[in-house]
Amino acid sequence: MSALPLLMDALGAGSVRVVDLTQTLTEDFPTIVLPPEFAQSATVRIERLSRYDAAGPAWYWNNLSFGEHTGTHFDAPAHWFTGRDRPLGTVDTMPAADMIAPACVIDCTEGTAVDDDYLLTREAVETWEMEHGPVPARSWVLMRTGWSRRQGAAYANLREDGAHTPGPDAEVMEWLVHDRGILGFGTETIGTDAGQGSHFSPPFPAHHFLHGAGRYGLQCLTALDQLPPTGAVLVTAPLKVHEGSGSPLRVLALVPGAAAG
Repeated sequence: MSALPLLMDALGAGSVRVVDLTQTLTEDFPTIVLPPEFAQSATVRIERLSRYDAAGPAWYWNNLSFGEHTGTHFDAPAHWFTGRDRPLGTVDTMPAADMIAPACVIDCTEGTAVDDDYLLTREAVETWEMEHGPVPARSWVLMRTGWSRRQGAAYANLREDGAHTPGPDAEVMEWLVHDRGILGFGTETIGTDAGQGSHFSPPFPAHHFLHGAGRYGLQCLTALDQLPPTGAVLVTAPLKVHEGSGSPLRVLALVPGAAAG
């Protein structure tokens, strides 16, 4: 029996379940705020065209507008200057095979509960590896922080000196990309970098190392507490935007185990 019928049987029986890691895209969902001298990303706008009314008696639909990097979203290599010359570096050219890959989930909630600026380190990942084995090449590393439970201003957590949100330090990102060969890095916060990542060397190291190596980023994830440390498979298919640097997307995880409830 081929693998696909086995997978469908497992999904039907609940021995493999689907976990939605996506935030609902709403008009009030926080968007990254850059220093005022830079261009700003548009917020989400949902314009109703008709809903079974005079403007369209039998149908409901909306016009949508938003920045590429809004809500739960995907960063392609072309998003950052280090990845601007990478082949297949935009969302319309990236290999479809990269849209399905295993995931490692690193629980950082103990640290983020006491420090908004908590940083994931190489030491922390190596401690995780002692229990779960080495991070496999071509896998996602997801930083579980519990940040998705926050809403509104507490989610962006902006202060006079910028955002204060957790993320990886520069050493661990360079190591994960070049020594472990990860496919991408995902977070529950607005960006793959820490809120104060502009002060790191290099600045914004997740963007710098990931995209310079042709790897990917995921942001604004949720429900990471429903994933095991290893064994989940992510489906991460961004919109096929012409020369797009990223896009909102629906991130699904296939997780082994009995169905919930």
